[in-house]
This record gives sequence, structure tokens and C-alpha cells, in this order.
Amino acid sequence: MPVGVSDFKDMVTGGYCYIDKTLFIKEVVEKGDKILLIPRPRRFGKTLNLSMLKYFYDCRPGEEENKTLFDSLGIQSAGRAVLDKMGKYPVIFLSFRSIKELDWESCISKIKQLLQKEYLRHKYLTDGSVLEVVEKDYFKKILNLEGDKGDYENSLENLLIFLTRHYGERTVILIDEYDAPIHAGFTNGYYDEVVNFMRNFLCGGLKDTDPYLEKGVLTGIMRIAKESIFSGLNNPGVYTLLSEEFDDKFGFTETEVEALLEDFQVMDRYDEVQKWYNGYRFGGRVIYNPWSIVSFLAGKAKECKPYWINTSDNQVIESLLSRGGTELKRELEQLIRGESIEKAVDDNIILKHVTTREDLLWGFLLMGGYLKQIPVMRDAVSGKMYYTLSIPNMEVKTVYVQIIEHYFASKIENSKLEMMLKALLEGEIDVFEEIFSEYVMTAMSFFDTASEPEKVYHAFVMGLLLWLSPAYEVKSNRESGYGRYDIMIFPRDAGKLGFIIEFKKTRKKETLETAVKSALEQIENKKYETELLERGITNYKKLAVVFSGKEVTVKEG
Repeated sequence: MPVGVSDFKDMVTGGYCYIDKTLFIKEVVEKGDKILLIPRPRRFGKTLNLSMLKYFYDCRPGEEENKTLFDSLGIQSAGRAVLDKMGKYPVIFLSFRSIKELDWESCISKIKQLLQKEYLRHKYLTDGSVLEVVEKDYFKKILNLEGDKGDYENSLENLLIFLTRHYGERTVILIDEYDAPIHAGFTNGYYDEVVNFMRNFLCGGLKDTDPYLEKGVLTGIMRIAKESIFSGLNNPGVYTLLSEEFDDKFGFTETEVEALLEDFQVMDRYDEVQKWYNGYRFGGRVIYNPWSIVSFLAGKAKECKPYWINTSDNQVIESLLSRGGTELKRELEQLIRGESIEKAVDDNIILKHVTTREDLLWGFLLMGGYLKQIPVMRDAVSGKMYYTLSIPNMEVKTVYVQIIEHYFASKIENSKLEMMLKALLEGEIDVFEEIFSEYVMTAMSFFDTASEPEKVYHAFVMGLLLWLSPAYEVKSNRESGYGRYDIMIFPRDAGKLGFIIEFKKTRKKETLETAVKSALEQIENKKYETELLERGITNYKKLAVVFSGKEVTVKEG
């Protein structure tokens, strides 16, 4: 299995198992767009597909044997109009996927080195008379890392012109993970600098270049909004995972996964593999995570476990979720419970606005591979498209679980957390109260402090969801009897203890004692136990958790 192999030539000649995606070339060639932007989540085959395009188009001397790479592959059925383009054009190939630096100086340094490497690949241009003396001097500045910021911003456009002039054919530009430096800038505080550079760099090479450009293909994770990056481009074709186009060209389809499992004689593991790695939707097609499938099949133990999340930096996701309000925390609870939410999704993202607009967060999570979508309807007035969103599979669920674990680990020792939950489940309410009070005293930042008890409440709910599964089902803010309870804990074994928990914050001049009494009366009067009784759970406790500033008391009714 080709774990970590992203070069098409290595894939085909290295004796690896290869899922044939060469008809991607046909789709690219036949698309009328001069420039295509195709965002997909990490590790879904973007680099491999762009590498394939490079070997298909490249006309440099000595690259003729590349045509044999495509023998017996699907592209051979594409027709003469497509195959005639094989080996015909010069290619600029740049991959920004490894540029994830902590500061702008390091980032621009890595970008300069990347451009130096591509200029070195075309160093032969300086040997003839195609370039003017001043152009050769410019070329050498890029090679020697001596150019200024403007030189590097113009480097894509200049190399495009040089290559087209040399070969007498228009040039193909392939840019992989164009947004990797932008994500790094967003995370590490140099967003404005990197966006300014990338805007000038990309638009220089891809704007008003009809005499020079045959085709431009860019991949990334996000469709970064036109006004922040692509303001100078003339309507590039954008095909996100919401689009029907290219829906089977990134990731593995159900048919492809079934064939792989059959080949490796593990078809009996199909249901397990589906639960862990299935669930993505590109267009209307169900897609599996290819990195995870390859990693699963490559291991001797054939173990279903998280593979994809270990390749990703979840720092941005954790930061965004930590800044959200009460409504976001409630929706996160729903997702972790395996439920879905309905949201308008905008796939046109300005990263710096994601931190201030929760409506943009859902598009960010979806495009990054952290959610899956089913279209619901388009609002006739606003034009917004609404989707049902849910966590795609077990592997992605572990991302959310890790975020919660990270939060709790910074607030309360795991051993104390286990003691707290053990005391609760065994009905030792005094012990539970003591440890829970300590948690409230230290619970700052991620879900905020006891001055906002609803945030502590939601953190607690997610902790219960995480640590009590699968022996218990936890629900929050649901209807039962004549009202909506705060938390209900249902044991899977009806003979064990269940819980109804009501959270309250003391009002002005209200004591803890009167607030506790009010909370317990609410449980009693609203008949919250109805849902427990309907499930045959007759052994349960009613608990009031009352906050007064950072002081908390837990009493049993």
C-alpha cells in the first residue's frame, strides 16, 4: 500500500496498489474554465492528482517516457482530443503543503526556497537567447535567493512568460495546497502579510494571461474568498466538495473500497471500516478517506483506529470552538451525540471573519473534513443554501473528543475526573460535590468561568458524553413531562442508577438554599422523570446544581 506516496510516477512504477483516477485529467481538459480551484480536505489525494497532471502535460526534453506511465490506465479511453495534449505543454508545479511556519519571516523564506527550486528545474532557460540580459539577471536573483519581495511576487508571472516564449506553447500552472501558508498565517498571527503576498503572487501569474496560460489548476482545503485572495482573477471555476464535478476523483468511492477489501481478503471487516472511515459526501457521492483506508490495509493488524487526525493540525479547530458561545456548545453536544444540525453553509471563506461569525464556522468545518452534509433547501429570500450537518464517522469524532479531553486535562486531573464521575454514578453526592466544586473554581477559558454557569454546564455535559459512553446515554435540554430538563443520564442497563440534573444560578438576594429548593421543585413539578420511567428506569436521583459566583452546591431531592 502506498502510504505517504504522492508522486504519480513513483506510484505507477513502484509496484504500489493504485486506484485509477486518471480520468481526472479528462475532466480538467474538457472543463471550459481557464483556471480551476478544487478544494478538498487534507489527505484526499490532491497532491497525487496534481502530480499526475504534471506528468501528463510536461513537454520538457527527456520527459517523453512519461507517456508510458499512462499505458493501460483509464485515460486511454478519453479520446484523441484529450490524448493529443499529452506531453505538449511546459508546466509550472508548486506545492505549498509543507509551508506551515510560525512567523512571517520563516514563511517567506520557505516560499523563496520553493520558488528557487522550481526556477532551478527550468534553469536551461538561461542558456539560450530566449531571455534578455535583464531577464537572465532577474532569473539569477531568484536562483540565488537575492530577490526582493516584489521580485518573488512577480516570479510566477515571469516564469510563465519565459516558458511560453521558449516552447512556443502556452504553459500549465499547477499549484498544490495554495492555502497552507494562509492557514499558518491565520493561526500564528501573520495573516495579513501572507494574504497580501499570495494575492499578488497568484494574480500576477493567473490574471490576464490568456496568451501564455493553457490551464491553471489549484488545490487547497478552503475556497478562500475572492475578495481576499483572487480579487484580480476573472471568474475561476471553483469546485468545492459541494459541487457535483470531480465528485469521484478525490478519495475512494464505495465501489473502490469494496474492491480493495476484497483484494486484501478482509471483506468481513466492511461494516467496521464503513463505521470508521465512511460518511464524507462530495457532491452527491459517498466517499471514504483514502489516507485512512490505505493506512488500515497497510498495517499487519488491520486495526481500525484514527489515522487521518494524526496528519492534521487541529489547533485552528480547537481555537474556533473555544471562542464560540452557548449556542455553539449546545450544537457541538448534539454532533457528539451522533445527531445532526441544520445550518446555512457558505463555502466562500474569509478566514479572519471565521473568529467573529459563527455562521462561517460551519463552512470551515465542512470544507476541512470535520463534518458531512446533506442539502436541505435554498432560502428564496437570502439565497443561502441550508444543509443537514453531522460528524462523518468514528475517526472524525475522535477529533472532537480530543479537543474536549484537552480542555478537561487542563482543568482537572484525569484521576479526579474519574473519581467525580464514579462518585456520581454510585450516588455519593457529597464526594461528587467536592470535586465538582474544585472543577468550577479552575474552569477558565475554553468554556469560561463559573460567572457564566451555562458554559460550565455545557463543558460538564460534553465531559459526561465523553466519559460515560457507551454504558450511559446523556441528553441535555430535552422535553420530558411538562418542561425541558437540563441533563438526563440514562443507564443502558435499566437496573442501574439514572439521574436528572438541574442547573441554576442564584438571583439577586437569593440564597443557595432557596435556589436549591427551587431547582428541586422544578424537577418535581415538571415531571422530568417521565422519560426515565418510559425506559423502565425506576431507580434515579434528582440533583440540583446551584451556582452563586464561584461557589457551587449540589443537593439531592
